[in-house]
Amino acid sequence: MKPKNAGLLFLAAFIWGIAFVAQSSAAEYIRPFTFNGIRCLIGGVTLLPLILYRNRQCNTSLTQGETLSKTRFFTKKGFLLSLPGGIACGICLCLGSTLQQFGIEQTSVGKAGFITALYIVFVPIVSALFFRKKIALPIIGSVLLGVIGLFLLCIKNDLSIGTGDFFVLLCSFAFTAHILVIDHFSAKVDGVVLSCLQFFVCGLISLPFILFLEKPEFSHIWEARLPILYAGVLSCGVAYTLQIIGQKDVNPTIASLILSLESVVSVLAGWVILGQSLSGREIAGCAVMFAAILLANADDLLTKKK
Repeated sequence: MKPKNAGLLFLAAFIWGIAFVAQSSAAEYIRPFTFNGIRCLIGGVTLLPLILYRNRQCNTSLTQGETLSKTRFFTKKGFLLSLPGGIACGICLCLGSTLQQFGIEQTSVGKAGFITALYIVFVPIVSALFFRKKIALPIIGSVLLGVIGLFLLCIKNDLSIGTGDFFVLLCSFAFTAHILVIDHFSAKVDGVVLSCLQFFVCGLISLPFILFLEKPEFSHIWEARLPILYAGVLSCGVAYTLQIIGQKDVNPTIASLILSLESVVSVLAGWVILGQSLSGREIAGCAVMFAAILLANADDLLTKKK
């Protein structure tokens, strides 16, 4: 893998890791649906200029055998091809990001980052159960490590799990579905278009909850403007674009390992920016969970080396 690709992927992970701090800061002023709805709409708008530029660069005449990523989005055919994937991804994204935001209101940035990263363990397991793919021995080991890590990180002395930790764990399952849905549609439509649509779908789903449930005051939204802008422009728009460019001609397993470093960045960002700290037990839990993430992908990495 070229150093440039690795650098772009790590930059995306870095942006996403700091986004946990932005989410935690925004939670002091606005509720989850308001935050995610606004930031996703901003993210969708951010990607529109990129889509317009790429459409202008796209050859309008398609020859047989060309991929659908060559299809111009601002045509009826291009829109209809992308819409089902955008709706499916948007629903998963809305569920995952909202659960994550509810969790971050009640847990630390570092713990939220690491628990969210468990999707890298869950993805191969779900693929095996529902798509009849054989579960390799490293995957079984990663599940056991993940359970141990969660116990050390989340379970209190009275053997109870914090509400915020539980919400973030549920969000990890939602992001697992999100990743699998993207995997299904990414070969059929343009990735940037798919991302743009999912942001708008997520934002539109959030609107009724914003208007009738949370009813935020504009002054509160204004107070959270910087975290919202960071999460909307950088976390949604820029970081996803970096991921698209960085993953070109890169083994997706290796790319996912680099992107999972967002959990490490979230811990460091929570410590440096918010002054949050983890106990020795919780740090051990983070280490075990990160080992589980690596082990979950060990089989693919070893296969690629042969």
